[in-house]
Amino acid sequence: MSLAAIGIATTLVLGATVPVAKVDDAAITAAGFPAQLSDYRFFGDAKARDPAEGVIPYRLNTPLFSDYAEKLRYLYIPDGRQAKANGEGLIALPVGSAIIKSFGYEHDGNLRLIETRVLLHRADGWLALPYVWNDAQDAAMLKLGGSRVPVTFIDPSGATRSISYAVPNKNQCKECHAVNGVVTPIGPKARNMDAAFLAQLVAAGKLDAEPKVAQRLPVWEDRANAPVEAVARAYLDANCAHCHRAEGSASNSGLSLGWEVADSVALGIGKRPTAAGRGSGDLDFDVAPGDPAHSILVHRMKRLEPGVAMPELGRATVHDEGVAAVAAWIARMR
Repeated sequence: MSLAAIGIATTLVLGATVPVAKVDDAAITAAGFPAQLSDYRFFGDAKARDPAEGVIPYRLNTPLFSDYAEKLRYLYIPDGRQAKANGEGLIALPVGSAIIKSFGYEHDGNLRLIETRVLLHRADGWLALPYVWNDAQDAAMLKLGGSRVPVTFIDPSGATRSISYAVPNKNQCKECHAVNGVVTPIGPKARNMDAAFLAQLVAAGKLDAEPKVAQRLPVWEDRANAPVEAVARAYLDANCAHCHRAEGSASNSGLSLGWEVADSVALGIGKRPTAAGRGSGDLDFDVAPGDPAHSILVHRMKRLEPGVAMPELGRATVHDEGVAAVAAWIARMR
């Protein structure tokens, strides 16, 4: 059987013909759930380190926190299709596109993958699926019911942490990605992406125009050089706003934590919680100006108990640096 017949293109490099993996577009758009990550052919190698032709690595300025896991992000837009700029918000990706995100931890100097989540844009909407990597790190299998994986790692402070890492099930993926009940991407907002990267997408014909962005979210690793409020608001936008918005699953909280929100009450400042309970910690305000220790927002970020911890999904540890960023913002309020 020829290379082309099994979805492998070839390119000429220094006079030699070298195989180049091609994505299986049908696996993205057809009905059903591919059993293995390799079925999509997003990568040219079994260990998912070599992206296939058209699979584009990208990063976010301020990423979602996931138990200190390292993440590898990729975007795929099929040949002949083009994404649409949508101001500062989410880039509108065409049918046939995919967002691929792998999670892992350093182990003996190498990144050991735990899971890869895919968002597939099909004709009837977006579909989110989780794939869990085997011990040999040469295959990731579909786990619709999610999984638990014991992990030990060293956090940025140098402390060793051991957790039961949670791979979300298919329905939990939908909980975070739901906008008005419809699965929607979270990450690739123009305001949370590098301008040069977006310009490269335009130059490659993958994006129709460079999005107009008034102010980008600060780069998390460089947060010490960014305004305190911008760092905290970016963190809330990336970690909380997909649920805490009028169209999100936490709309009944009355909180709207997106980067673009200007209403102080919607941000929780001086706002009493809509429902009392143990989640509030018997505190009076979502955000008590100048007093992070008495702000429900900080209280819930510092807890791990179900029904109290926020975000509810995706973490088994407290993000100390995230708590510090939000607390610093609140402490400066008067």
